[in-house]
Amino acid sequence: MVELVWLIPALPLLGFVILVFAGRRLGEPVAGWLATAVVAASFVVSVIVFLGLVGLDDRVFVQTLFTWIPAGDFVVDIGLYLDPLSAAMILFITGISALIHMYSIGYMHGDENFSKFFVYLNLFVFSMLVLVLGDNLLLTFLGWEGVGACSYLLISFWFGKPANATAGKKAFVTNRIGDWGFLVGIFMVFFTFGSLSYSDILPASDGLAQTTATFIAVMLFIGAIGKSAQLPLSVWLPDAMAGPTPVSALIHAATMVTAGVYLLSRINPIIAVSADWVPMLIAWTGAITALLAATVALAQTDIKKVLAYSTVEMLGFMFLAVGIGAYWTAIFLMIVHAFFKALLFLCAGSVIHGMHENQDMRVMGGLRVLMPITFIAYLAGWFSLAGIPPFSGFFGKDEILTYVWQENKALWVVGMIAAFLTAIYIGRQAFMVFFGEQRWPAYLAKLAVVPPAVEAANEAAAVGASVDEPAGPLTDAQDEAALAAATALAVSDTPGDGLDDDVELHELPDGFTPHESPWLMTIPLLVLAVASLVGGLLNLPFPRSAHYLDNWLEPVFEGSAVKLKLSTGTIVGLLTFSTVVALLGTAFAAAAFLYKRINARRLESKLFANAWYYDTALAKVVGGPGTGAFEATASFDRTVIDGAVNGVGGSVPRMGQALRQFQNGYVRRYALAIGVGSLLMLAFMFSRVVG
Repeated sequence: MVELVWLIPALPLLGFVILVFAGRRLGEPVAGWLATAVVAASFVVSVIVFLGLVGLDDRVFVQTLFTWIPAGDFVVDIGLYLDPLSAAMILFITGISALIHMYSIGYMHGDENFSKFFVYLNLFVFSMLVLVLGDNLLLTFLGWEGVGACSYLLISFWFGKPANATAGKKAFVTNRIGDWGFLVGIFMVFFTFGSLSYSDILPASDGLAQTTATFIAVMLFIGAIGKSAQLPLSVWLPDAMAGPTPVSALIHAATMVTAGVYLLSRINPIIAVSADWVPMLIAWTGAITALLAATVALAQTDIKKVLAYSTVEMLGFMFLAVGIGAYWTAIFLMIVHAFFKALLFLCAGSVIHGMHENQDMRVMGGLRVLMPITFIAYLAGWFSLAGIPPFSGFFGKDEILTYVWQENKALWVVGMIAAFLTAIYIGRQAFMVFFGEQRWPAYLAKLAVVPPAVEAANEAAAVGASVDEPAGPLTDAQDEAALAAATALAVSDTPGDGLDDDVELHELPDGFTPHESPWLMTIPLLVLAVASLVGGLLNLPFPRSAHYLDNWLEPVFEGSAVKLKLSTGTIVGLLTFSTVVALLGTAFAAAAFLYKRINARRLESKLFANAWYYDTALAKVVGGPGTGAFEATASFDRTVIDGAVNGVGGSVPRMGQALRQFQNGYVRRYALAIGVGSLLMLAFMFSRVVG
């Protein structure tokens, strides 16, 4: 059955090709159902292949399809590498992708580019499967770049809004920095091993010199932090929320951003023989990223940005696990995180859909009554992320913290603080969105002056128009600016009413009331909610025989992974303490944001709201000294690099022109040259004889 592995990426590729040529003709919803069907079929094949892999003794199957690059000793095949790690990856990639495809049929209803959206989604799934199934680093890099390109296309899908186009470009450029490290690492691997195939490089890693292993590990780590949004390359992920919500769920929660964790886990034998400071660099990068992202999530008002910073934090926990050598716990958290974070993003999309595209949590409240299915599903995601048992997030995160306690107490403290803040910010979101009073009626009442304000702005534009040029309505950009100005005026018009002055509402229909999403969107929510509830069964703390995922992945990490040596009592104590921390964080959030017993403004500081001003500082550097450096680099490239190349190219015809003077076709000149040459040779020989 494992021989069917080639079908897993081939099916989404087939869907992509069909939709490219016939997507518009198929239209809505057929194009969406076709895209969903091929990904669902890929999931079914993944299950069949997984069952076949269970029956293999060594649990490794390599399938070579054809030779891609034959260049002397450098040969790269298009081949698939199936082992316990890649098998685990393809199961949740295809399964969750199928649910998100189905959800997207309802979410993207009515969009003029409906079929194009599913073209990009199918291409993304194909690229992600190539990334995790490729049998060599170059093929992995091909999938790596494929998901990066699809990310750019999907983030900026609604590129008519400048912010969306900018977010797509930001993601693309930031990832290129990390990709530089990945490429350099690939070059070094080939120079060292003479091959890029995992079957060749992983078994031979034990014999690597420490310096070489360190260089390779650091370069690939740079690639990983770019794709998985770790400091200092984490700035692109929060802005990526500009894309449609299914994009946020599929790419920036469940699949693409975990590529860096997969890469580091795949090269675990190389990390094992690198210098001791390399694993610590990975661990501390993850821990600090998790802590800072958790603080920033406390002050966000956009429902999707809270989850975006939460994703950065959870990825930080995965890097922390990789750094201390607990690789399988990183994969465990990766899988359950895909369940509950995809669920939370899809619930956020359902809320946004029900709120007529409004994403500001300050105008929500009390939605559990109007959106009961979304609320029930959200509960599973909320408790999982907060780390409350028996939900899957508790088992995934606390397995990591247990290993961290054993290996490094300082890292454990940082991780526990981040976990406490996690319970607060996700509780804050839950209480602001689903509990408390319904706040949108108050905002709508205050915004009743907006339409007259927009009409007044149009009249002002007409009055100010040139006599020679007829006055016309405002452009879309001008109309949005007028609406924003009128909104700010309306909301700030009545002091002391408890409403925030900087809230902007999208235009709402008459008689607006939030509503539940259609069944195409709610069914995936319920499936993911069940997965978030029972996902912890993949690896229960006790007994040892219940460590299903650990035992399954053991051949991949054998010899590199750290072993847990803590007593049962210590493990129970750590799990109990972590549960108490999660419950205290949830209670704190309820006291601050539901019962108003604590001043919430202290948590929602400007420092956190502006992400520690890191993005702002980075923009100033890039826009100031960075611009000068980039221009100097471009000038050096034009004058020195291109100048040298063009100079060599230009010197060839000039030398040829000079030589043509001696090759003019006159025989007498050739005879003269022969005679002169003969005399010079005789003179030289005579001088040597006399000397």
